[in-house]
Amino acid sequence: MIELPRHGFGGAPIGNLFQAVTDAEARATVDAAWESGVRLYDTAPHYGLGLSERRLGAALAGRSGYVLSTKVGRLLVPAPSPSGRDDDIFDVPGEVTRTWDFSRDGVRRSLEDSLERLGLPAVHIALMHDPDDHVEQALAEAYPALAELRAEGVVRAIGLGMNQWQAPLRFVRETDIDVVMLAGRYTLLDQSGLPLLEACAERGVKVLAAGVFNSGILATSRPGSTFDYQPAPAPLVERAARIAAVCERHDVTLPQAAMAFPLRHPAVASVVLGARTPEEVTANAALWSRPVPDALWEDLESAGLL
Repeated sequence: MIELPRHGFGGAPIGNLFQAVTDAEARATVDAAWESGVRLYDTAPHYGLGLSERRLGAALAGRSGYVLSTKVGRLLVPAPSPSGRDDDIFDVPGEVTRTWDFSRDGVRRSLEDSLERLGLPAVHIALMHDPDDHVEQALAEAYPALAELRAEGVVRAIGLGMNQWQAPLRFVRETDIDVVMLAGRYTLLDQSGLPLLEACAERGVKVLAAGVFNSGILATSRPGSTFDYQPAPAPLVERAARIAAVCERHDVTLPQAAMAFPLRHPAVASVVLGARTPEEVTANAALWSRPVPDALWEDLESAGLL
């Protein structure tokens, strides 16, 4: 079973998620993560149409002692009508486009393409990426292909990454995956993914908790205005404000508590945080290094906020 570092770096922002960063800024961000002790790095072809993989691979070249994950399920192919910008949420030229492919050949080709972009000899973890509308094919074709790659020693661990918990629960129950990356469904505001975590704990599947800020509402000391990339409903903002008030009484900030909360569950091995700048990395590292008192969780539970 693969050992996972407690904190990880999410590579979507250095793939120009929402807004562009330069190659130099991206490199400085990864360097800051390394200097902060981060040894788990996650990326995907989806992130900036391969840009995240290229930048992360260049930054990790010559380094050792890290764990690297990438994803399969979206192949990058030449765009039939190249555009000035990707039509997804990444600020990159639309010279290639994504095509869903959870077939055996698609999985192998995806991993080969990723290694070429990364410029590295291997990745440690391969995850099926967002098979929401392709669950049956992913179970029947992508999972066996990844299991073959694991048996061949090409990768050390396999799994899937999703923003929901129901489909991953099927994989945990019906396959022999090692890892689940769960985004946004086990946070201070949304613990709907608990059934998945309980199954993972029972089966020995490690969970990478991503999206712990729920896209922004938990990212600052005072609740932000977005939840899962949409305007946050007023009752949710009010609930976050109540959580923040309890945190403040314990000299803990809202983002500090948001980072620490998932790790309280025995199935959660790592918290993966995306970062766009070195300053964000340094700020996150300062927060996760501060202990969170057990009394905070007790008070949140007593107040019905957890």
